[in-house]
Amino acid sequence: MHQGFAELRRSDPVHWQEMSDEPGFWAVLRHADAVHVSRHPELFSSWFGGVTLEDPEPASLEDSRRTLLVMDPPQHTAYRQPLAPHFGPGVVGAMECQIRARCRELLDAASDRHDSDFCHDIAGPLPSETIAAMMGLPREDTALIRRWSEVMLAGQDQEIASGYAGSASLDMMTYAMGWAAERRVQSRRDDITSLLLEATFEDGRSMSDLEFGSFFVQLVAAGNDTTRTLISSGTAELLLHPGQLDSLRREPQLIGTAVEEMLRFCPPMHYLRRTAAVDTDLGATRVRAGEKVAIFYTSANRDEEVFTDPQSFDVRRSPNPHLSFGIGPHFCLGAHVARLQARVFLEELLSFRTIEPTGPPSRVRSNLTNGYRRMPIRLSR
Repeated sequence: MHQGFAELRRSDPVHWQEMSDEPGFWAVLRHADAVHVSRHPELFSSWFGGVTLEDPEPASLEDSRRTLLVMDPPQHTAYRQPLAPHFGPGVVGAMECQIRARCRELLDAASDRHDSDFCHDIAGPLPSETIAAMMGLPREDTALIRRWSEVMLAGQDQEIASGYAGSASLDMMTYAMGWAAERRVQSRRDDITSLLLEATFEDGRSMSDLEFGSFFVQLVAAGNDTTRTLISSGTAELLLHPGQLDSLRREPQLIGTAVEEMLRFCPPMHYLRRTAAVDTDLGATRVRAGEKVAIFYTSANRDEEVFTDPQSFDVRRSPNPHLSFGIGPHFCLGAHVARLQARVFLEELLSFRTIEPTGPPSRVRSNLTNGYRRMPIRLSR
């Protein structure tokens, strides 16, 4: 796939003519074009058609427009601004001791077993518990939240979706609305739930339970699944590149740059879609209003015009202007949380003498999520 992208990047963005039964579809493959699309929501809108390749049903699209991911400025800015300080490095950094303790618990428990599934037993619980702590949720609810998130983002994979009846997003929304109603009659706590329920937006009104539910679904699902994918995919690359793993053992100060290389080399999301709001130019290509424009991070992160030897996994790579957290107004709100969890996790993982796969990993079947569904592994001190 990556070599195919490399060939296509040498031309203008690709128009897939076989999609002629609907408006044009443009795959944005080059780093510079991806940056341009991301920084100009007035030209390339999330709100018009959502963020997936598939066109959502009208009711589903309307529901998604209550989330930061789909809002355009100025609405996006108004909703994001009150939240941003609570996801900043200072606030997030205060969670390091708690995150480190939980990493040790998960890794020690895995080392007591002969085999573990890295994706679910080790990497899975950490992000859901971290975002639950930030939201003030009961820890006993995190397994259910993790299951909802996985089904929502990887529902194209029948192995993941099988056995789940109903709608995971609706079930999470219902849970969130009930949580909001419960918290409104309780004393204030210093968490994101209280912040959201107290905030006033646009016309001065408070967030309704329905609006809170929409926010909750995005924050929790994104905070859980993308971080789990980053940790598991990044560890898989270290196992595939033992020389790079040895470098981290000898020079643990490289862990920060290693996390950035994991994000570049195996971004948690393949793409996000925009819709052209007006007729405009993208490079040498004329894009018409209403046409789909998909930013392929898996391609832009390996653009030869930006990255030296882009097909190589290099934990020393610096600078590393990858786009896995986006850029512009939609830069990932939880970037500091994800980076902290990945860094602390790797620091604790490297304390194990043996980190070895006990079987081949299997990838999630999804055109959106870029990760593994299963990764058998053995750990020992």
